[in-house]
Amino acid sequence: MSTRQLQQVARWEQEKEDKLAKDYRLAEQNVQANVQKLTGLQNYRLDYLRQLQQRANQGLGATSFAQHQAFIDKLDKACAQQNQMIANARAVAQQRRGLWLKQQQKRKAVEMLIEKKHQQAQQLENRREQALLDEVALQRFVRRKAQE
Repeated sequence: MSTRQLQQVARWEQEKEDKLAKDYRLAEQNVQANVQKLTGLQNYRLDYLRQLQQRANQGLGATSFAQHQAFIDKLDKACAQQNQMIANARAVAQQRRGLWLKQQQKRKAVEMLIEKKHQQAQQLENRREQALLDEVALQRFVRRKAQE
């Protein structure tokens, strides 16, 4: 494969890596958004419990207390569901991170191959140049000997 072809492959690999990095960043943002939702739910639950406690101190009927308790149970379920969503989002983020890192390795491997090809081409050029210099030096030597 020519260096030009390898450079095209490297560009493709870089594009894939960029897309996977973007996907990973989006997945991480999704995790953070879900964590913020959970924090909001937890804060709302705490505020609601404080309000319930204040009402209970002023006197609260059994029916009203049962209704408040049922709502708190719903908030607890919502928090549990949000925790599950966070776990799922983290799993997706980890998977995308793994794909991104794997792609990064592929891109680096192609770049190393390109660098190796460049080094080989440079070594070949150096050998040719040295052979040319040796030929010129030999011709000068032969001309000098012939002139002597």
